[in-house]
Amino acid sequence: MHTFAVARAVHGIEPLVATEIRRSRLGVVRGVRHREVWFEAAPAADLTGLRTADDVLLAAAVVDGIGHGRSALRRLALAARSVNLGGLTGSGVEVSASFVGRRNYTRFEIEDAVGAELARPLRLPYHSRRDGARPPRDAMSWRVTIEGDRALIALRVADRPLHRRAYKTDSIRGTLHPPVAAAMAALARLGGAGTVLDPCCGAGTTLIEAHALAPGARLLGFDHDPAALRAATTNAHAGGGGGAAFGWGVADGGRIPLAGGSVDRVLVNPPWGRQVPPRGLLARDLGPLWREVRRVLAGDGLAVALVHDGIPRGFVLEEAVRVSLSGQHPVIAVLRKEVGRLRR
Repeated sequence: MHTFAVARAVHGIEPLVATEIRRSRLGVVRGVRHREVWFEAAPAADLTGLRTADDVLLAAAVVDGIGHGRSALRRLALAARSVNLGGLTGSGVEVSASFVGRRNYTRFEIEDAVGAELARPLRLPYHSRRDGARPPRDAMSWRVTIEGDRALIALRVADRPLHRRAYKTDSIRGTLHPPVAAAMAALARLGGAGTVLDPCCGAGTTLIEAHALAPGARLLGFDHDPAALRAATTNAHAGGGGGAAFGWGVADGGRIPLAGGSVDRVLVNPPWGRQVPPRGLLARDLGPLWREVRRVLAGDGLAVALVHDGIPRGFVLEEAVRVSLSGQHPVIAVLRKEVGRLRR
């Protein structure tokens, strides 16, 4: 296999993944595509430590001249046939495919064309995803992506996608996708932050990701739902961040039990009524949440929020990253308190 690696990402945070690769010295970034960052991996680099990436793969073949017609399937099959599979073992082969734009073939036809050719020389069964079939967990996992006229055939590095965090042993409805939470934590510039707050913490994902970047920070999570706090506590301990680093408590997002100006950073994914309905003081609107965030945030502090309906009053937008998430297109907004008196 090559040292050419590919990090898969939620659309919109590809530049943040590229930045993480550079800062972590995992390799040299060679290109950014739709949901992908291509890079030359450094020797002996542990690629499984990427937190903003959904997955990381080792490239086996890059195939140019992939058109929209069905002849592309044969071209992909020939490319798969030429892949160097020396030293690879497993119980089977499974392939997941995706492409940008319309094609005269389906993802399942791509998967079957490539998967059969990869499995044959290894003398392993190929497990198709047609008709909703799920390959066994221990199957060798390959990915085919097509953008423009270029295709990539690549093999997953880890046993499972990176977004499936080992610490997520407990979950609730509306829990945040971990790489998006990691992107929010990265945008918050946590270096030197003393206290980090999530007033709608859910299963604790944002604060656990923040702990990975700033293990010395004091991390406070509040939620209206006691079940969410039980999940957050369980996940924090599973992630190795139990004990003094975290503080959890039941509280309404419209009445945060902290002193004014006592928080350096706020990370928040508010309840938007899509999977989790707003409750308590937030049932009518999110105004009370934003007033409380502004109150507890220090003068030089930052709030990083996943917003769907524009920038809240009383804040100045420093940076915005639009993402594609569960069929929605929210913005990760980096906010500072507006200077001067808040107009009502």
